[in-house]
Order: sequence, then structure tokens, then C-alpha cells
Amino acid sequence: MKSMEGTETSNEIKQPLRMDLWLMAAVLMAAFLNLYGIWDETYSNTYYTTAVGSMLQSWENFFYGSLDSAGSVTIDKPPLVFWIQAAFAYVFGLHGWSVILPQALAGIALVPLIYLCVKPTFGSLAARFAAFAMAFTPVGVAVARTNNIDAMLVFVLLLAAWFLLRGIRQNRISSLVIAFALIGVGFNMKMLQAYMVLPAFYLLYVLGVQLKVKKKYAVLAGSTALMLLISVSWAVIVDSIPADKRPYIGSSETNSVMELAFGYNGVSRLTGDRGGAGGQPPSASVPGQPQAGDGTAPRDGGGESGVRNGGWGTAPAGGGGGGMFATGTVGPLRLFQQELSGQASWLLPFALLSALALLLSFRWRGMNAKHKETLFWLAWLVPVGGFFSIAGFFHPYYLIMLAPPVAALAGAGASYMWAKYRESASWQAWLLPSSIAITALFQWFILQTYESTIGIGWSIAVAGLGLLVALVLAVQNGRERGAVKVAALTGLAAMLIGPAYWSATPIVYGQDAMIPAAGPTSGFGGGMGRIALQGMGGVQQGGIGMERPSQQGGVGDAQSGGIDGRLPGEMGMFPSDGGMRPGQGRGNTGVDQGLLDYLRKNQSTEYLLAVPNYNTAAPYIVDEKEKVVILHGFQNSDPVYDEEKLEELVRSGGVKYFLVIGTGSNSDLIAWIKKNGNVINASEYTTGSIEQTKSINGSFGRGGNAVLYEVTLD
Repeated sequence: MKSMEGTETSNEIKQPLRMDLWLMAAVLMAAFLNLYGIWDETYSNTYYTTAVGSMLQSWENFFYGSLDSAGSVTIDKPPLVFWIQAAFAYVFGLHGWSVILPQALAGIALVPLIYLCVKPTFGSLAARFAAFAMAFTPVGVAVARTNNIDAMLVFVLLLAAWFLLRGIRQNRISSLVIAFALIGVGFNMKMLQAYMVLPAFYLLYVLGVQLKVKKKYAVLAGSTALMLLISVSWAVIVDSIPADKRPYIGSSETNSVMELAFGYNGVSRLTGDRGGAGGQPPSASVPGQPQAGDGTAPRDGGGESGVRNGGWGTAPAGGGGGGMFATGTVGPLRLFQQELSGQASWLLPFALLSALALLLSFRWRGMNAKHKETLFWLAWLVPVGGFFSIAGFFHPYYLIMLAPPVAALAGAGASYMWAKYRESASWQAWLLPSSIAITALFQWFILQTYESTIGIGWSIAVAGLGLLVALVLAVQNGRERGAVKVAALTGLAAMLIGPAYWSATPIVYGQDAMIPAAGPTSGFGGGMGRIALQGMGGVQQGGIGMERPSQQGGVGDAQSGGIDGRLPGEMGMFPSDGGMRPGQGRGNTGVDQGLLDYLRKNQSTEYLLAVPNYNTAAPYIVDEKEKVVILHGFQNSDPVYDEEKLEELVRSGGVKYFLVIGTGSNSDLIAWIKKNGNVINASEYTTGSIEQTKSINGSFGRGGNAVLYEVTLD
């Protein structure tokens, strides 16, 4: 079984890529998992899809990554990934699936890419197993089926790793430079998260590059300088533009991209201290989650009592960090806890044992390529894993960052431990069966918690098969029989059963596209799941009823006129069957056709309407291609508008209609609108029954009202 030997040869490095049927099978599996059913998505992550819709309306919005049509506020990340999404939406039309497609393709591309990273040094068996491990990383599938950034980011970082490995293996300076440049590209996707791999890159560069010392470190210095230049290029350009000439930088504290990078998207992720007033971090909210001030949020979360600098209502309430997003308890075993283990840790024990096995023969003077690359993947895994073990605020889907090193180490270890097993000349022959057994028991630990939902068969099958294979390998140690090879391959396959099934759960059970996560409770989104549900008092909090959205999908049925008991843009959380089905972006209903017709008929301004949040704006921007002003960004605490700016917007002919949602009567902006505006009676634009009219222009079940105002200034 030559392919299982994992022998490193110089010829293998130089051979062109040949068709590998096992690789093709892994790619096809990844394609199915990442693509199946995405055509049913209406909006995916509403926050980002709304921004893509706005970006398609003007080049200025496109450059800044503006959330709304007026360029009032940006999204909370750099726009590079959304430039790509906008390009796809321009070609295919703006749909949920068209903005998901780039991420799904990136998720698929990770499979052959990890294969190419692993094969030259560790052989075909290692590369094949790594490819399947990557394809069956549950959180990778979950996030690739949305328009969140992380799948694209990890693709760019793994591509950088391939260039680094290629540059070292072939002594190509250009490849080394490109590797670090790509990390700079990654910074323009998700800022400091891209730098988490730098320890691994620097370590492998120092250990692996064969150049004269001065040239070696000159190239490293130049590559680092280029990386930093690319990293801050967009940020420096935007920050150099006067604040009144560009959008407010969403989720920042000082209206600065650099502050956003090192604050909200940087150190705050580690400390969990996300700023804000009133002792409550504003980013405790999540895209699409109910927010106080629009009449939809629980009010027991200690939220801000008002919005900074004249807000639209009260700021987001709700939990944060490990509580709200079910990211477990801080500590060295956090990745092995039930809250997170099902996302990316299925093969983590095997990967760690593989690294140990591969480094048993490590000697500084006798260091070979296998040792160096094992250290590289370990230097990727340990800092990233360490960060998630102590971080104060992150979402479970960030764990896709663990997928490449876990897959690579698992594949390399499978090949190495098989070779040692066949030699049977030392105690290292026991590495393979013991590693399979330990991993099988850990996977049973993950599965058994969900037996009431998925049945007992999965946990028994995974644990039983893994332990049986380990026993057979232990008994047959040293015997050259076909049955031994079959047992070894069966053991490796058994370790993929659990993650393969978990990777299918976003299809089987649905998921929340706002905060994607894998697992039988993935439909609740982001690991909030049943634990968070119980913590929120069932579905009721603070006397505010949490209605459950209909099964129409996305922002609801566009033909429903928004009269299913909720106003257009009103946010719901929990589907009646316990999971978000494809197309159910959390937090939206559809366009109110009567309202839309009225606004179009009477519009005499540049923008159709001004609304408090992106959930309300989404159906009008995305479905109807209308221009809508959003007065707040992702956080209701973003000081995007004050009374002076609002007056300037109205006087300049920007907008005259304002949809006021919620009970934030003390808000300065709402007070200004009420003082200067006239209420438009809902009967003028509602086409439904009396009961339906009440749901549009009255209390709609969460203690809030929605009223349309016309503001004209003399």
C-alpha cells in the first residue's frame, strides 16, 4: 500500500498535480455540503446583504462598504469580501445565494488547497485524510453557507500558507513575498484576526528558508513591510478623509478604521470589554438579534439607557461573550467543552497526538521537512486555540480558523503513525490504535449530549467502531495482512463519521445565517441554542413577547404586505419548529406593499425613507432596489446622526419620510422627528383589514409602535 507510507521524495515535489480520485471525492462532498440548498436563502446575513445592496447603488457606497444608500454608516468590517459579493450580485443579481456563493466556493477550495499543502512532505495518505478532514469541518461548512467573512479569510490564509511552503520547498523568494502579502489581504477582510497565523509563518520562515543570513532577513523585513502596507492601505485612505465627507465607521468608538481594527475588532475580542456607555458593551448585540429601542429586545440585559449623542432609542441589550453565544467557560479545555467541541474539535485529540508523534524524533541538528512543517501547523493551532480558550467575546463560527492546522496535523499523523505501526519495531506501533481509541471516545462525548435529538445510534456507532478498530490493530500488531490495512482505513474513516454528520446539520436542521453554527440545535444560531433559550425565560423576557417568525423565509414573503402580525422590519428570533430553515434570516419580515406604493407615489426626495435599523431597511434596499437611509449602524449606539445632521438631510432634499419604531420616546432624534413631522395615518397606505391595520400602526406585541412621519421644513 505505497500511498500509505507518506514517504517524502524530491520527485514528488516536482511532479505535476495528477487526478486523485480520493481528492475528487472530498471536493465533491465539500461542494454538496457547501452548496446544497443555498438557493433557498432569501438574505443570509441581513446586515451584510443590506450593505451589498447599498454598495451596488453607488461607487462611493461600494468603496466605503456603506450599510445604507445615503452612505451614512459603514459595516463593522473592511469591505474587501463585500466587494467580491457585490461583484457576484452584479453579475447574477442580488439574492441570498449570490452573496453566499463566493464563500461557498472558498470553502470548497480549502479542500484541494490543504491537499496541496500536505502532500509534498507527508505523502498521499496524509493529503487525502487532510482533505476529508477539511471537507468535514462542521463550522467550516456552516459559515461557508452564509455571507459571513470567515470562509473567505481562511481560504486566503491557507493560500498564503501554500505560497510559503512552496517558497521554502523550491527556494522561491517571490512565493515567500506573496505569502506575507496575502496576510495583508486577509487583514482587509477581518482585520487583526488575519494576524493570528503570523507566529507560524515567522517560525517556518526562520527554520525553513535556505538563503544567506543577510538576504534571508532582508526578504523577511521587506515581506513584512509589504504586508503592513497592504493591511492599512484602505484604513489609512479612509481615515485621511474628513469625517463629514465620508460615512461614520460603524461600531467604532472614534469614527476611525484604525481604532476599529485594534479596538472592537482587535483587543476587545480578547478582553470582552467592548466599550459603550452605561456599563453595557454595545456590541453585546449581534446582527439580527433583537435590540432595545425598536420594541423588540429583552430589557433585562443591563443595556444602555440611551443612545450616545442623540440616538434612535435605547441601545442593544443582551448578553455577551460566553453566555449569550454559548462559547463555554474560559480555560485550557474550552475547545473540548460541549459548547464548542462540535464545531471544529472532532479531530483535535488526533491532531495533537499526531503532532506529538511526529516530533518524537525531533532534534535541532537533524531537523527535517516533516519536523519543520509539523511545527508550522502546531504554531498555527496553539496560538489560535489559546486565543479562543481565553477570549472574552467571539462567535463559534470563528473556530473555522482551527480547520487548516487540525486537518493538516491529523493527515500527517495518520500517515506517520501508520508507517510506525507497520514497522512494529518499537512502542510507537501503539500510537495509531491508541490515538484512534482516544479520538473515538472524545467524539462519543460530543454526540451523547444530543442523543435525545439525534438518537443513540450515532454515538454508539462512532465509539463502538473506533474502539473495535483500535482493538483489532492492537491484537494484529506486526502482522502483514490485508485485514490490518482494512482495519486501519476503517479506523480513519470512523473518525470522520461524527464530523461528517455534524457538517450536514446546517442542511438537515437549518441554521441561523447571522451567527452560523453546526449541530442539531444550529437553527437557533450561534450556539445560543436551548441553553440560551432557557436563560431567556422561555421566549418571554421583561414582559415583552418574543413572537416566532413565519416559515416564509428571509425577510418574509414579499407578497404578504407585512401583515402577518408584524411590521416590515420587525425582528423575530425563534422559528416554531426549533430551527432556522434555509432562507430564514433572523429578524425580518417582508415589504409592506401598501406602504411602498404610498412612498413611491408621494416621493419627492433622493431617498425613499429613513428607518432606524438595517432589518427594517433590508427588504426595500435588497428586494425593491430602493434608496433608504439607516439612522444607526450595527450598534444602536453608533452616533451616525444628530439633530443638526438630520435637519441638513431633510433641508437638502434627502428624505422626508421617517418610520419610527419602538418606544424610545426620550431619544433626541425621535423627539426632533415628532416635533417637526406630521403623522401619516396608516389607513392611507394599509390595504389590509382593520386587524391588519392595527398590527401596522399600533402595538405589535413587543411594547412598541410603528408610525410613519412626514417631515418638511420651511
